[in-house]
Parts: sequence; structure tokens; C-alpha cells
Amino acid sequence: CELSKPLMSQRSLPGTPVSHKHLPIDLRTSMDGKYKEIAEELLARSLTDSDMRCAPYEFPEESPIEQLEEKRHRLERQISQDVKLEPEILLRAKQDFMKIDSATDLEYLKDSHVDELYLHHMETLVEKNFQRVSISGEEKCGVPFTDLVDAAKCVVKALFIREKYMVQSLQTFYKTTGRSLQELSQRALDDDMYEDLHESPGDSDMSVHAPVSETHPYEGQHMKNLPPDAGYSCKMVDGVIHVYTAQNPMDKSTELDLPYPDLQEYIADMNMMMALIINGPVKSFCYRRLQYLSSKFQMHVLLNEMKELAAQKKVPHRDFYNIRKVDTHIHASSCMNQKHLLRFIKSSMKKYPDEIVRMQGGRGQTMMEVFENMNLTAYDLSVDTLDMHADRNTFHRFDKFNSKYNPIGESILREIFIKTDNHIHGKYFGHIVKEVMSDLEESKYQNAELRLSIYGRSMDEWDKLALWAVSHSVYSDNVRWLVQIPRLFDVYRTKQHLSNFQQMLENIFLPLFEVTINPSSHPQLHLFLQHVSHTHTLSRHILSFLLLFQSKSHWLGPDYTKEGPISNDIWRTNVPDIRVGYRYETLCEELHLITQAIRTQELDRIEEEDGLSFTSNQSTR
Repeated sequence: CELSKPLMSQRSLPGTPVSHKHLPIDLRTSMDGKYKEIAEELLARSLTDSDMRCAPYEFPEESPIEQLEEKRHRLERQISQDVKLEPEILLRAKQDFMKIDSATDLEYLKDSHVDELYLHHMETLVEKNFQRVSISGEEKCGVPFTDLVDAAKCVVKALFIREKYMVQSLQTFYKTTGRSLQELSQRALDDDMYEDLHESPGDSDMSVHAPVSETHPYEGQHMKNLPPDAGYSCKMVDGVIHVYTAQNPMDKSTELDLPYPDLQEYIADMNMMMALIINGPVKSFCYRRLQYLSSKFQMHVLLNEMKELAAQKKVPHRDFYNIRKVDTHIHASSCMNQKHLLRFIKSSMKKYPDEIVRMQGGRGQTMMEVFENMNLTAYDLSVDTLDMHADRNTFHRFDKFNSKYNPIGESILREIFIKTDNHIHGKYFGHIVKEVMSDLEESKYQNAELRLSIYGRSMDEWDKLALWAVSHSVYSDNVRWLVQIPRLFDVYRTKQHLSNFQQMLENIFLPLFEVTINPSSHPQLHLFLQHVSHTHTLSRHILSFLLLFQSKSHWLGPDYTKEGPISNDIWRTNVPDIRVGYRYETLCEELHLITQAIRTQELDRIEEEDGLSFTSNQSTR
């Protein structure tokens, strides 16, 4: 490895001190006298405190390291204050950055009364000038060129497939990657494919806080306030929903021509992705690149962490605890911790002992009867008896992991406390989720994307889920829902819950199309879907509706969709521009590696074909 920007500092021979007169340029400043005074003061203090000296790695009690750190910080603050009062230093730094060699240019900068905004801009530019690590020589990736070409082709195929399905599902594809693919395919770049379709442009002066709902979105809603019927109709044919402009779906002349991948195309793409996943050379190449990138990042931190830390310290109020964070892949049924669930169960046992919570053998069972049948009291319950912690024994053991959702190992308690569809219509589950939401709102900066499940066993599952959320007012500005569809068709088919796979697809997708066309057909579902970020299913014929995280402009800044450091607003994200620049440059380098390998191989092939053609012509003559 070598530094792409060599160090320009002046070094002396061993034992020879470096002084100003030994340097080719004059580095003296008007602050030298001040630095000398500070140095003399430190020397005097060190002589005074000589009795505090001790052996290396030992710190006496009368000289704790906190006091030494406090002295160092006090000195740093004093120097920074002196620098602020001395414009000569700032001008000298700008001269070095802008490569200004003439005294005339320096005098011009002195007379040009630069405002604070420009100074901040200059500081930003200086921060982006960070240390980089580069690899030189042939076969820089550590594998033979033929292996690189094969792996690059596979990775590019996967990227093309991802781009195709992202675009067809009206989701955005990253511009930098799209540009690299566009250059390979030699097609015009369609900027609309890479714009965020669900985000309106923001103002640079907008608040860092997203607007909060003044009223509860589920309260005071009337049918007359719902959007009108669009007048369309839909029908599923061979697993694909067809949309018609008329109310009668039998009239095929009114069918909308909407793009979608047919079954054969989808299976071909799926087989391609499966083949790439099990491809040995591709797995080895990707593993080696990940190892390299991990080491490269460690080197980046070693070289630039002080600059990044300094950039973060310049931003007031922002740190890790007061920037917006979103926890994803959080199952709603496990969004609470064990202690919270235990406390809620005990509280419910005291508040609702006589409430009928389930049906058993045609008769209702009260909360008290359920626990009496288990021979348990509130006093017997503890975090250990609850046994819902997913420890290392559940790793790669989905059967054990799934059983951890059962409190005390009893599926009955899971049905009562963490299910939306039960005898009490998910009352307890709604209450505990709202408590979690309240905790998120109190912390202010924490947000979550909670997962709920739709199984596709019946057509009314969406309506039941929406009714649970609306009737119990399960909503928070800090939470969005993700709906997942478990792949359990074989189980339902075995138990004769479903007769064919299209029936499952109809149960999943038809209600969504119906409520989109006519919100009055599923009013609660219409309200619920306003707060669903997206669905996660086993299939790519997927609906992309209402991708809400409209808060992104407020949390990340109005330019977050742009490429590189210009997209970053450290005052909102607390991420240094240096780190964003490193990430962007690393991505570009990886894309260049695979695309350049393919281009080089194509050029070699063309040159080889031209050579063969020339030889053939010579032979003919």
C-alpha cells in the first residue's frame, strides 16, 4: 500500500534539530512569540511538578490521568482562542490550500474581508482533503485476470437484474451504480430512474425536526373524507393482477398495458441469482474483496480519525445520541425487551383477572384460569422463567428461534399477549406496542420500522390487521410498519387451508388493489396503509405503495439524494464529510474494478478478432 498523496513535511537527519533556517521556505508566523511563551510556561509547570513523575504506565493517585487530560484540553482551548484572534494564521492556511505563491495574492486576500460563510466553505474543502490508500501494480485485486473477469461478469449480471426489478417496482436505484451499468450497456442514462419518486425537494433552511401530526390520524375519520372511487377494476389471471379502466373486468379492451416480468423471465432471473450465489470463484472473489475493504477501512481510520473527530466536535449539540436513528428488521411481537413484557404480563394479571381471553372447548377462559391451569402465579414469573432471550443456541436454528416467541414456552400466552388476531382482538398486544411507541417518542431521536405478518390464508387478513391498528389507535410518528409474508404455502396446502398458490396470491394482493381503486371498500385498510413503508414478500411482483419515510429530508438534509460528500449535512447527520467522501470513492473504485475488467476483456477480444481477420486476409492473398 502507498499513500496517494505523499507527505511534504521536512525531515532532518537523526540527531539534527530542524530549525526555520534549515527549511527552503520561511514558516515563521506572528504567533511564534505566543507559542514560545506557552512552551516556557509548560516547562516551568513540568519542573514544578517534577515530584509527580513516575515510571511508565504507572499513575500515582495524587496525579490522576483526568487532571493531565484537563490540562491538555485547557492548553488546546487557549491556543484555539489565540488563533481565532490572529487572521494571519487563517490566511496562511488558505494560501497553502489554494497554492497561492505570490505575496500579491496574499495581500489581496487580506483586503477582501471574506465573510464567515466563505470561511466555513473553505474549512469544508480542507476537511475533504483526507489521506487515501491506493494499490498499484498489475492484478491489484489479488486474483488472476481471468478469474477477475468471470467474477466481474457475474456481479454485473446481478446488478442488472436488481436494477430491472427496482425500476419495475417504482423503487429508486442508486445513481452511481446506474451510471456504471449505463456505460457498460451503452444506453442513454435516464435520470428519472434514479430520482427518489417519493421525496419532494427540500429547502436547505428546513428544520431538522420532521413535522409532527397535530391530530391522531385514526381519530375523527369519516367515510365522506375518503378519496372517491377511481372507477377501475382488477382481476388476477395466472398469478398476475390485470387492471381495467372499466368497472367490468370482462371487457379486455379496457385493460391497462402495464409492464411486468412474466413467469418464465422471473424464473430465469431467479435461477441466475441462485447460480451466482453458489458459484465458488465468485464467492472467493467477493470474500477477498470484503477482506481488503475491511483492512482498507482500518487504514482509513488510522490516518483520518483525528480529522473526522475534529469535524464532529465543530458541530454543536449533535452526537450519536441526538441524531435520528431507525431500527429496521424489528418484529413487532419482539419489539419490547423481556423485562418490559414480564412487567406487562404481571400488570395484566392484576388488572384483568376475570376477563375472558380465549375459548377452550366451547367455553371462555379468564386470565386467572389460564394461569391456574399452568400452575403459575404472578409471583412465580421472572425473566428466567419467561425464557424469551434468543441466545447463541438459536443461531442457525429457526425452530429454537421461533419457540422463543412463546412466553414460558407456552403458545397460549403468545396467542393472548403478542397476537393481533385472537379472542380479544389483539387488545394486550396493542397496549404493549403503544408503550414501546411511547418510549420511542420520549427518547425523541429513536425510530423503528416494526414488522407485522400477512400469511395469505384468507382474504380478510388485511382488514383484520388494519382493524387492530385503527381500533386500538396503534400509531406513532416514530414508527412505520413493514408487512412481511412468510413463505408457508406448503404448510397451508398440506393442512388443506389453500387449494393452489394463486389463491394465496389473491389473498395477499387483491385487497391492496381494491383499496387503492376504491378506499371505501376497505376504509380501515386505507388508513393503515398510510403508515406502511413497504411489503416484504417471497416474490418480486411486488406492490410499491406509499414509501413514507418523508422525514428523510429533515433528518439527512435536502441534498441527501445527491452523490458524494455534497449529499451530507453534518449538522444533521453528525457524519464527517471525510467519511462520506471515503465511502463514495470506495464505491466508485469497486465499480470501476469490475467494469474496467469487462471492458479490458472486450478490447482484448476485439483486438484478437482483428488480428485473426488480418491473418486470414494475408493467407487468402
